[in-house]
Amino acid sequence: MTELPTLYQHYTAGGIHSGLSASQNYFTLNDKNITLYSGAMHYFRVPKPYWRDRLRKMRAAGLNTVETYVPWNLHEPEIGNYDFGQGGSDFDEFLDIVTFLKTAQEEDLLAIVRPGPYICSEWELGGLPSWLLRESELLLRSSAPSFMKHVSRFFNALLPLMTALQFTLGGPVIAFQVENEYGSTNQPGVFTPDKEYLEQLRQLFIKNGITELLFTSDGAGNGDVGTLKEHFLMTANFARDPEWNFDRIKEQQPNQPTMAMEFWTGWFDHWTEHHNTRDNNEFYDVLDRILRYPASVNFYMFLGGTNFGFLNGANLDWGTLNEAIKHDTTSYDYDAPLSEAGDYTQKYDMVKELISKYDQVPTKLPPQPEIQKKIAYASIPVTSHLSFAEVADRLPESFTYNKPIAMEMLPINNNSGQSFGYIVYKKTGLNIPANSYLKIGGHVCDTVMVLINGKLMSGILYGAWDLDGFGYWRVDSGSLHLGDQEITNATLELVAENWGRNNFGYIEQFNQFKGLWQGDIYLNDEVLENWYVMPLEFKKKWTNSLRGWNPMQSETAPGPSLYKATLLVLEPLDTFIDMQEWNKGIVIVNGFVLGRYASKLGPQQTLYLPAPLLKSGLNDIVVFEHFTPSNKILFSDTPIFHTP
Repeated sequence: MTELPTLYQHYTAGGIHSGLSASQNYFTLNDKNITLYSGAMHYFRVPKPYWRDRLRKMRAAGLNTVETYVPWNLHEPEIGNYDFGQGGSDFDEFLDIVTFLKTAQEEDLLAIVRPGPYICSEWELGGLPSWLLRESELLLRSSAPSFMKHVSRFFNALLPLMTALQFTLGGPVIAFQVENEYGSTNQPGVFTPDKEYLEQLRQLFIKNGITELLFTSDGAGNGDVGTLKEHFLMTANFARDPEWNFDRIKEQQPNQPTMAMEFWTGWFDHWTEHHNTRDNNEFYDVLDRILRYPASVNFYMFLGGTNFGFLNGANLDWGTLNEAIKHDTTSYDYDAPLSEAGDYTQKYDMVKELISKYDQVPTKLPPQPEIQKKIAYASIPVTSHLSFAEVADRLPESFTYNKPIAMEMLPINNNSGQSFGYIVYKKTGLNIPANSYLKIGGHVCDTVMVLINGKLMSGILYGAWDLDGFGYWRVDSGSLHLGDQEITNATLELVAENWGRNNFGYIEQFNQFKGLWQGDIYLNDEVLENWYVMPLEFKKKWTNSLRGWNPMQSETAPGPSLYKATLLVLEPLDTFIDMQEWNKGIVIVNGFVLGRYASKLGPQQTLYLPAPLLKSGLNDIVVFEHFTPSNKILFSDTPIFHTP
């Protein structure tokens, strides 16, 4: 029996003469027929030591391609400062895209790259850097020179890294996407997708030596409003009704291949929702119809991964950006064929079965790798804490402004502003009469805690209903009663949180600033002026430098504080941190912000902690709790989802 060739042996035998072609109604690669069986896996959502394992699992299912977005906001965290894996940012371990793509090739996978500049992806601001918002005349996702100067600079840094990785030059990359779901910006009478913008992006690819196939993806119902169909292959994004979607694409490009660039395997979660899952039998049926059409497919997601740090996005269902924003959870499990932690699901088996059934080009597949062992470490006590006053005293920068400003406008990070985390507005020497009211003009973006002399005056979060009250984004010009006692020479601190920027919608819905900036702040009817403004970004270097921790007390007053525990690990294994006994905040492991929790809201109750983020020996786990802490850290060997 003759051994099957590898994918690359089959498609490169006799030398490489051409790349992926869509000039007929089926794909060819190097002049040989190919159906693309692709899966989305985002390198920035998976620890680098796990890339190979996840890619091999994809190949073992019969996939021949991996697809990834490229998050501009991580690769250029400050204007003109790049991180492609060695840039020194907190995420540099996740950002070595060249190694990721080379690893995919080593695992016998081709690659599709979707570099944006906008990616959606339930990712903070759709991958756009928040420092773009600092320029008031800038029109996002358009040919406006104010926007394109930044896009050009970034693409001129990114695309040369991709050029040498093209299939026709011996690399894995067979196609690049231009922009992303651009047709969804169409807002008659307000904004029409900018075809000149798409052409300028095309020219950036060409000038940087990109010769592989260029494509766009959109909801098929948008027609060709968001593409240049004379230059780009049109592909469709959908969950069901494949025949309808592909027929619409065929109407636009009748003699070219059909492909689902996003076949949604599941869905993502917002806080307060029930955990989203997709019926496996329906998934199987739709996939069978896609392949029978026949069409190529990219599973979005094949492996969801994690919105580590502060990088989760948000969405709008209705109304205005201020009132209707819904923030995504840290987990991006997506109910995908591979779970957040890389485990096989029933959908994985279904994919493997159907690809085997339809694939006309059998090639050698690896055996399925074993799954990583999970452990529920024994609970560990919280041993020390820092009050918020002590945290604020350790903040490295403070600025004075007559009125509060948005975090993006601070003159920090090489004048790129503040992207993530919290921002503190502080006023000292206040005399507060009994039965006073604090009023915050406009909407809070996104939450705020009010402290007077370090004491929490705003409410504790008990459930989803509290999001309709003071301290949250849904309320316009909310007021807070400050108690029936007079307070003299008081220190007022307003701790505002960016809970994640919207990542999808009309162009106007991307212009979103965080913090307190929409109106004046009043004590009774008097405008408060002259504020100290302090960024609280929780960067690794700062968190790891904190000293002077206090022993944990049996009773702690409600309010924002830092709590620390130490986990001794001899052999790091994957685990999940169980935050059900805490309320709301963030968890930091060895200085790296693991993600957010909001146990009173759900559905996510645990945070996936991959073994590569731990070290043999002592590991610091720091929790920034907004309201009510626990006195211990619990662990689980499985994820927990439920909505209280």
